[in-house]
Amino acid sequence: MEDTENFNETDGFEQARRAILAECLMLAPFEGWTSVMLRNAAAAAGEEPSAAKAAFPRGVSDVLRYWSGEADAAMTAAMAAPGFADKRVRDKVADAVRARIEALSQHKEAARRAAAVLAAPHMAPLAAKLTWATADAVWRGLGDASTDFNFYSKRAILTGVLTSTMARWLADDSPDGAPTEAFLAARIDNVMQIEKAKAQIRKLGIDPAAPLSWLAKARYPGR
Repeated sequence: MEDTENFNETDGFEQARRAILAECLMLAPFEGWTSVMLRNAAAAAGEEPSAAKAAFPRGVSDVLRYWSGEADAAMTAAMAAPGFADKRVRDKVADAVRARIEALSQHKEAARRAAAVLAAPHMAPLAAKLTWATADAVWRGLGDASTDFNFYSKRAILTGVLTSTMARWLADDSPDGAPTEAFLAARIDNVMQIEKAKAQIRKLGIDPAAPLSWLAKARYPGR
């Protein structure tokens, strides 16, 4: 399975990666995310095949991984802007998702073609890891320091929000993006409802991270 570790910016191929990615984003809407397109992009960037192979050893999957990392970095930078920390958590999460979309918006058709590639069964592990990495970047940007069940539950829930919202955005051809905005707002509401439910459960002395314990207390009240 591919990992989502950052590429080594000191390996001498970062400039080649950036140049090749830029050309890929121009060609992918017409040629798709294929090995042929990648070769054409490397040539257009003035890079030798050997340099392209060194920059992206696993080909197209590495390019998509790199692009996703760049979008995550842009999102994280937006989250570090003045005033962001003063917002409510729900607004921070929504703004982070918006920033992620904004990072891809100039190349929406390339993103559509990338989504089609990542939807293929053999690409499912990479698609899952990229989405999880984005969710993790959001929570880390919010200063989340959890290490228990909450670490995983927060990221799992946000992964669902990201996946569904990105799919809505890719299908949204409206001039103002209002359908995507409404969809995102509804998904954030869903998340907050889950958090409220968990808080109510805790008030009952039940740990939502321990479902077996919860079931036992429901079946045998008073124990």
